[in-house]
Amino acid sequence: MLSTSAFIGRQTVLNRNQQLIGYELFFRSSGEASGVGKHSELQADTQVLANMLNNMGTKWLIGNKLAFINIGEAMLNSEFLELLPTRRIVLDISPRIHPSNELLSRARHLRSLGFGISLDDFSFDSPAAAFLELANYIKLDIQNHSSSEFEALATRLRSYPVFRIAERVETHSQYHLCKELGLDGFQGFYFAKPETLSAKVLHPSLLHLLELINLLRMDADTHEIEKVLKRDIALSYKLLRYVNSAAAGLSSTITSFAHAVTVLGYQKLYRWLTLLLVTSPNNSNAPIALQKTAVARGRFMELLGQIHGKSHATCDNLFITGMFSLLDVLLDMPMDNIIKHLQLPDEITAALLHGEGPMSPFLKLAKTCEDNTLAGVVELCLQLELSDEQLNEAHISALAWVEELGL
Repeated sequence: MLSTSAFIGRQTVLNRNQQLIGYELFFRSSGEASGVGKHSELQADTQVLANMLNNMGTKWLIGNKLAFINIGEAMLNSEFLELLPTRRIVLDISPRIHPSNELLSRARHLRSLGFGISLDDFSFDSPAAAFLELANYIKLDIQNHSSSEFEALATRLRSYPVFRIAERVETHSQYHLCKELGLDGFQGFYFAKPETLSAKVLHPSLLHLLELINLLRMDADTHEIEKVLKRDIALSYKLLRYVNSAAAGLSSTITSFAHAVTVLGYQKLYRWLTLLLVTSPNNSNAPIALQKTAVARGRFMELLGQIHGKSHATCDNLFITGMFSLLDVLLDMPMDNIIKHLQLPDEITAALLHGEGPMSPFLKLAKTCEDNTLAGVVELCLQLELSDEQLNEAHISALAWVEELGL
């Protein structure tokens, strides 16, 4: 299996009572890296967003807590931010940003959408102090000030309606000073060192990404977009994971690609695909043979559902069950770990995890038809009330369909 890993740094943010309120998320290029390294600020900011939304998931990374993410000027202006779950995200604005009227207006708009605004390493002398009227969190770096300077800064901020967080707190004396000054939150080595989390990543085809972006730009029919999604297991997996996450703000489960496209809308889908495009390396796709098998399996099960006269929704679920049944191989991780990141209908989960439920006989038949011995095909056809002709026609049609897709 040819795959890559995604990494992200995470450090706890505590309130005055040392209760966890959130995490600051950092860019990490590897499990050993401790900083941004040679990567640009925008590259680092973009990769953190991609890992949150597509490679790891906000639920796994932060649960029901807040995520403080560092953003520079370029990311502050980026529409990628609108892909994030606003109520869970605090935008940690770099002190290096020189605010213009446009940037202040942009920050005001993001605050109106529900994002938190935090000013990192704050100082009244910093150009970024112009954002103070918009901030609801202020981070004070205790390592960058003498005790008297830090006390004066913390005291002056008492008159502002902000949550004051002492950062880079490393000793008991520093913690004691912060607590005496009545600071609202803490972050630093004294409480917890940053940890690096990792996850296996399956990348979509660059050609499919470009094709979808082009279709959206041409305002193509949803059916045309759905056809491209069905060609790429990585794309379909990431889309359903995203649309069913808190990032999409949905309470109901979406399993149909057409429904997912409709719910997101073309503009948001375009942003999401663009984020995938700029963060997905061109040389790390899953083996073509394995992708073909996954897509063919999904199509075969979908056709069997149509022969049975199943509803369009059920046929969609059969396609997804077949296509996702190889995710454990593609991602090189247990299926139950993968399922935790997807909100799938019970019948799909039962088939993938336990080989049970109404989808299971179709999946078993699809797997059996891939085995040269064809052991058990007769029994499964009897169970599903399929004739030899119907089975052969569906199987040949599925294989031909995959070839027509040009995979």
